[in-house]
Amino acid sequence: MGLSQGIFAVKLYELEQEYGRMQSRLHLFQEKDVNQLQEELDRLQDEYQERKLLLQERIQSSRSPSVAALAQAQLEFGERVEQILREELPNEMHGRNQTSTADAAEAVSLYAEYAIDFSTQTMRYALMVALSALLLQRQAEQETPER
Repeated sequence: MGLSQGIFAVKLYELEQEYGRMQSRLHLFQEKDVNQLQEELDRLQDEYQERKLLLQERIQSSRSPSVAALAQAQLEFGERVEQILREELPNEMHGRNQTSTADAAEAVSLYAEYAIDFSTQTMRYALMVALSALLLQRQAEQETPER
């Protein structure tokens, strides 16, 4: 039981750190100029690509076919959502605003709202899975005879 709680604690800490980082960056960069925003976006895109490569490596090096399949699903989902952002949303928004830049801004804003909503739903799902793991651990402990 201790190991799983440790893993959850570490993952929750990572989640908390990432949320805090996202929140502070959004607050900080709302007041920045175009060049500063572009520099930060470039840094984040580099970091995103690095994590994507790590995910691809996890798929290749995983000893568990199920874990590799989960990582592959995550990679495919990300690629599909990126495709929607790059192709489908801009086409749908084309001509809705006074400029193409305003069209793009609306499309990316919609995408950002979706990404935040998806993150929230994913956290709820993670909670369900973590509670399921804890429940199964408790049930396993009850089935194990005391020595």
